[in-house]
Amino acid sequence: MALPTHSGPLTGVRILAIEQMQALPFATQLLSHLGAEVVKIEHPVTGDSARGSMPAVDDIDGHKVGATYLRNGLNKRSICIDLKRPEGVALVKRLAERYDVLGENFKPGTMKRLGLGYGVFEELYPSLIYVSVSGFGNLRESPYASWPAYACVAEAMAGFNEEARYDGEPPRIGTAGALGDIGSSLFGAIGMLAALHERERTGLGQHVDVAMFDAMVAMADIIPFFWSMGIRGNDVRTPGVLTAFKAKDGYFVVQAVREHHLEVFAKAVGQPNWIGDERLKTRHDWSARIDDVVRPAVEAWAAERTKLEVCDELCAKGIAAGPCNRPEDLIVDPHIRDHSMLLEVERPDSEEPLLVVGNPIKLSKSGERPPNRWPALGEHTDEILREDLGLSDGEISGLRDGGIAGPRPA
Repeated sequence: MALPTHSGPLTGVRILAIEQMQALPFATQLLSHLGAEVVKIEHPVTGDSARGSMPAVDDIDGHKVGATYLRNGLNKRSICIDLKRPEGVALVKRLAERYDVLGENFKPGTMKRLGLGYGVFEELYPSLIYVSVSGFGNLRESPYASWPAYACVAEAMAGFNEEARYDGEPPRIGTAGALGDIGSSLFGAIGMLAALHERERTGLGQHVDVAMFDAMVAMADIIPFFWSMGIRGNDVRTPGVLTAFKAKDGYFVVQAVREHHLEVFAKAVGQPNWIGDERLKTRHDWSARIDDVVRPAVEAWAAERTKLEVCDELCAKGIAAGPCNRPEDLIVDPHIRDHSMLLEVERPDSEEPLLVVGNPIKLSKSGERPPNRWPALGEHTDEILREDLGLSDGEISGLRDGGIAGPRPA
């Protein structure tokens, strides 16, 4: 069944996505929230490898579908094509003529070996925009070009883990979620939109290339250049109060890193005597005395308050604070509800809906797109081959019987 029509700002933009896992799928789903049509090419037997992630739900076709796919598969249609078959490659080349963008996130060189590299499409369809997201990029050389890359690898290489590590303990991996994937996706989406805008002027497409490593260096804030300023080791950390404290029902985080904020914070937690205390004379002193002076007093003050009550009190006085939320907190959070940041999607194996992350981009004159469930593997193969290529039922049956197109048997 075709997706519902939508009048979002990207209505009319068609994206053909040869994608897997999250680094590109998050980008294409974000663009679909904004009105773009996304057709996802999957392998006829295994599909996107994200379908095998855990945990999983039972899909309408009787197969398991994993959390990573559920998280990035909304508002898309799925077509199954075997890209290792020449006939499958030929189908993709024919399909691409009907699309504005072809996106892929395989290891550099993979698409070229399949006969689907940018050069092929630049010659066939000069107006096509070709988007690549990979660990270390395609357009420039890298000593790591052959390395496989996941989010945690790019995050570590950009310095995230070492910056947050304390002496004597190993780096903590994945503390920011899939930042490597999401960040790369955002840059991929921006590059795609920039190329679409450029095409309006020149009529030409181009190759948009995003390396996860580059994306993480760009998102690492001050880490990459502090060394050139003479900062070494833990000196990179912001002095003052920038930590989490325990309340009655969990933890809350506070940032008070300016002298006037520290004075307000001291009074707010019932410790006006800290003002003028020689132990807390500078912001660096506050950092050094968090555990033996600041934390015991703050946590004694917060012990009979919930983390939300604490944050309400501190924020009312101008101190930046927020609760350290658990998943069960997010589900009932009024901001999350009012901003439609958890979307209810019907699931086939339960009467309870699945909650999937929504679109953080709010537009004043474009409404929210109602979420359409993730596609079953190859669910839209026949209709896409009919709509885009005009194939007959017999031709489609022949492709399916030959294992070239169509989902695996249920």
